[in-house]
Amino acid sequence: MKFIDEAVINVKAGDGGNGCISFRREKYVEFGGPDGGDGGDGGSVFLQADKSLTTLSDFRHRRFYEAERGENGASRNMTGKKGEDIIIAVPIGTLIYDESTNEIIGDLTQDGQQVKVAQGGFHGLGNLRYKSSVNRAPRQSKPGSEGDLRTLRLEMKVLADVGLLGLPNAGKSSLITNLSSAKPRVADYPFTTLYPNLGVVRIDVNQSFVIADIPGLIEGAAEGAGLGIQFLKHLSRTSLLLHLVDIAPMDQADPVESVRILEKELEKYSNELKERERWLVINKIDLLPRDEIETIKNDIITRLNWTAPVFQISAATGMGTQQLANKIMQHLDDAAFIAS
Repeated sequence: MKFIDEAVINVKAGDGGNGCISFRREKYVEFGGPDGGDGGDGGSVFLQADKSLTTLSDFRHRRFYEAERGENGASRNMTGKKGEDIIIAVPIGTLIYDESTNEIIGDLTQDGQQVKVAQGGFHGLGNLRYKSSVNRAPRQSKPGSEGDLRTLRLEMKVLADVGLLGLPNAGKSSLITNLSSAKPRVADYPFTTLYPNLGVVRIDVNQSFVIADIPGLIEGAAEGAGLGIQFLKHLSRTSLLLHLVDIAPMDQADPVESVRILEKELEKYSNELKERERWLVINKIDLLPRDEIETIKNDIITRLNWTAPVFQISAATGMGTQQLANKIMQHLDDAAFIAS
């Protein structure tokens, strides 16, 4: 299934039912008086987070949703039936914007969370409502009001504790495969990951975290080059970034320059994202002798003036990955403790 993380839909709440003009007609009652009932309220439109959904792909085929109209009032002071609400399921992590104003209407981050996006019309009034001491036979009623009509932009951002950042072929998919049960495509060519993959890394019975594999970024991603601009936003919800760098790239590229390229893209896209805590993970150490690895690692740290944690791993063989996972879990637990 194609990963869809943006969609535009139109929603229409139900109109309110009209009030009724009616007079009692009963045997032996000469002046029965007004008995027109009120209309029913129109149904509203809600969006609800559903953990079983992973993309917004359903909205490719259906783009208009309308709630039920309220029924009109009737004689004998009968109130019209209220229109049924409509609940639209969306993935957890969906941001809802009003397309015309760009206002954020809601942010659904928990399963079952709801937000009303279109208010149903209010009921009209029957002529019984207008009866008074000076107006015994009112011939007026009030129509129901129209329900809201809105154009919404839905934007899904994956919910993960940790985001993987790196150039194509840095080994992100291999790492998430090694640490979790997620099975992204892994191959020795760039852009094997075409959409975000989520994996749950389980450390102990009650200790786990969610890691996101984001498609590889390239220079110019913040301006739309490659696949990056479409998925950079998914990193914004993560609390920790792992910056993977290939220690032995096939094209002989400088690992330091690889890191700097993506740092610039993060800064262009969002200064907040640039300042997000980021650990350096040097990957593919199984391809070089130990002494050469240390030399390259020290050179990278010195030239980048890197002060955050640095890890050496081989995502393909699993070397160092468990230690990395344990450190991440400890960091997340410490952050949660401080926040509480």
